[in-house]
Amino acid sequence: MPRHDFRSDTVTVPTPAMRAAIAAAPVGDDVFGDDPSINALQAHVADLLGKEAALFVPSGTMANQVAIRTWTEPGDEIIAEATAHIFLYEGGGFAALSGVSLRQVPGVRGILDPEAVRQAVRPPGGLSHFPVSKLVCVENTANRGGGTVYPVAVLQALGAVAQEEGLKLHLDGARLFNAAVACGRPIAELAAPFDSISVCLSKGLGAPVGSVLVGSRPFIDRAHRFRKMFGGGMRQAGILAAAGLHALEHHVDRLADDHRRARRIGEELSAVKGVSVDLGSVQTNMVYVDVAGTGRDAAQWVALLDARGIASHATSPTSLRFVTHLQIGDDAVDAVLAAFGELA
Repeated sequence: MPRHDFRSDTVTVPTPAMRAAIAAAPVGDDVFGDDPSINALQAHVADLLGKEAALFVPSGTMANQVAIRTWTEPGDEIIAEATAHIFLYEGGGFAALSGVSLRQVPGVRGILDPEAVRQAVRPPGGLSHFPVSKLVCVENTANRGGGTVYPVAVLQALGAVAQEEGLKLHLDGARLFNAAVACGRPIAELAAPFDSISVCLSKGLGAPVGSVLVGSRPFIDRAHRFRKMFGGGMRQAGILAAAGLHALEHHVDRLADDHRRARRIGEELSAVKGVSVDLGSVQTNMVYVDVAGTGRDAAQWVALLDARGIASHATSPTSLRFVTHLQIGDDAVDAVLAAFGELA
C-alpha cells in the first residue's frame, strides 16, 4: 500500500536531481566564510528579497530566534499574533534565549490588524512598569490561520506602524514563497516593509535542511555572533546550501500545484456530512478540517486514515491538518477524499 504523508511540508525528501546537486557542491569552512555554495545561496536569497545580506542557518526556528536576539536586549518586549509560530512552536526561545516577553495580539485567520498592533505598543514612560516594545513579528503565510496570505496593503500598513512607533519589523517567512505564488506578487514586494526576514528551504521548497535570515549588512553582521552563540555555525555546509539553490531554481513555481491540491481537498471535504472546512482560510498548501460532526474525534480519524496509508496531524481534539507538498500528487488527494467518503 502506498503511503501518503500529509502531516507537514517538512516531510519532503530530496529529488534525484537535488541529490545530484548536493553531491557536486563545492564546499569550504563556512565559519571562516569560505564555503562557496553557502556564499552563493546567501547572495542569491538577499537579491531575491531585495535586501543587502543574508545568513544561512540550520532551521527556521533558529532564524527567528537569531533575529529576535539581534534586534532586542533582555527585558524588551516583542509583539506577535496570538497563534504565531514564534509563540507556539519555538520552545519559548524568545524568553530563554533573548530574555524578552511577548505580547499577543489576536488576529483574524492569523492576520494581524495594523491598528491592533499600534494599540499593543507600550506607551513611553509608564512609571517604569512596562517592558520596552522593540520588535513586531509577522508570519506569512500564517500557519495556524490556515496557511493564509497577508494582503500587500496590510504588510505596508504594518511597516508604517512600526516606523511611526520606532519599532523593528521581522517577517517569519517560513512559507513566504507560498505566499508570493498564491498572491502573484514578487517576493521582494512582500519583503519590502521588513527589517529582517527568515525563509525556510526545508518546507514546500523541498530541501532537506536550512533557512536563510535576510536583512541589512549591519543586521547580518550582528546576527553572525548570535548564530554562533546558538550553535548554528556550521562548517562544510555547502552540501545543504546546494540543495537550497536547486530548490529555488526548480521548486518555486510548482508550489501552485500544492495550492491547487489543497484547495481541492478543502472544497470536496467541505461537502462531506459532518465535516467542516473554512474555505476562506485555504489559500495555500494547508487544509484544517473540523471533524466534530462525524461522531469521531481527531485522534480516531488519524488512526483510521493511518490504517489506509494516509498520515495526517491532529491539531486539536476535533481538527485535522492536511499539508500538500513536493511528494503529494493527485493520487494522494484521491486517497484522502475516498477515505472520508467511505468513513464519514
